[in-house]
Amino acid sequence: MIGRAVSVLMVAAAVLSAADWEWKLTPGFPKPPVPAENPMSAANVELGRYLFYDTRLSVNGKQSCASCHRQELAFTDGLARAKGTTGELHPRSSMSLVNIAYAPALTWADPTLVALEDQALVPMFGTEPVELGLKGHEQRVLDDLRSDPVYRRLFAAAFPADAQPFRIGSITKALAAFQRTIVSTRSPYDRYRYGGDEKALSPAAKRGEKLFFSGEKTGCFQCHGGWNFSGAVRYAGGAPIRAEYHNTGLYDVYREPNTGLRKHTGKAEDSGKFRVPTMRNIAVTAPYMHDGSVATLADAIEHYAKGGRASLSPLKNSLVRPLSLSAADKLDLIEFLRSLTDEELLTDPRWSNPRP
Repeated sequence: MIGRAVSVLMVAAAVLSAADWEWKLTPGFPKPPVPAENPMSAANVELGRYLFYDTRLSVNGKQSCASCHRQELAFTDGLARAKGTTGELHPRSSMSLVNIAYAPALTWADPTLVALEDQALVPMFGTEPVELGLKGHEQRVLDDLRSDPVYRRLFAAAFPADAQPFRIGSITKALAAFQRTIVSTRSPYDRYRYGGDEKALSPAAKRGEKLFFSGEKTGCFQCHGGWNFSGAVRYAGGAPIRAEYHNTGLYDVYREPNTGLRKHTGKAEDSGKFRVPTMRNIAVTAPYMHDGSVATLADAIEHYAKGGRASLSPLKNSLVRPLSLSAADKLDLIEFLRSLTDEELLTDPRWSNPRP
């Protein structure tokens, strides 16, 4: 009877824990989708925040998730190609984690990777390339975390119904819960477009907005559309959608390990297609493209103005075409893109290191 009573209390605690989460979203923006097997709770999110910044989640104690996803850079790392804890370079750049909960697929080119819980396993245990390098060190990681009194409290609070909460699955659930909370909707553009603050944008940024959403002059919005500037998003209660992938004319030939979507579909026509990233906070996430080969916003605009570097490639998306833009037009576009920076996001303590 005592054992049964304890079990009932543990289940009740789990239900209460899941019910204590409140999304603090800008009015009018949808809630992110949350899997039933990993409900949101303040305790789970807080555990994820600690784990996100903990270098014990790397084989040599030199890196954490935050090493490649720095808050002040909108959770990117400022590098053309991400660098793992052993110094091995990743073939692609670190994507921003901002609004990642709304993305219909994760990473640059894998359409099958759609759950943050699954994605967390890639940097933790992947070997091509080595990122955190934890393959074969699972027990050591769990033992290290279990020896920390802070984690004993956090794991118990996050998973009150689990008699043995120190599991790899618990780590990935907590990391996923934390990442789902990184929502950016407080930029000057948001205040202007959705909040009705006419003074939030400069005249140049307003001109840039018109250019961005012009089908005749630029067509930027045709790939970077919607409120997240990334194409269609998924949200709580919404229908399933597919991520968008495009070849933007960077190269004539795309070779391994950067063949893009082709690596997963095997289709030649998918060569060089990569997922459309969000334009939110784009001014602080340089360098750009999947391989970081475009250094600045000015360079990115010039790339598209020329119709891509590989301008004659038959695989290039037809939307990427030479544009008739003046020098003033290009400056206005840059001002508009700068207005997508959510300055509060970059320092918000909800997503900062809890143990600096």
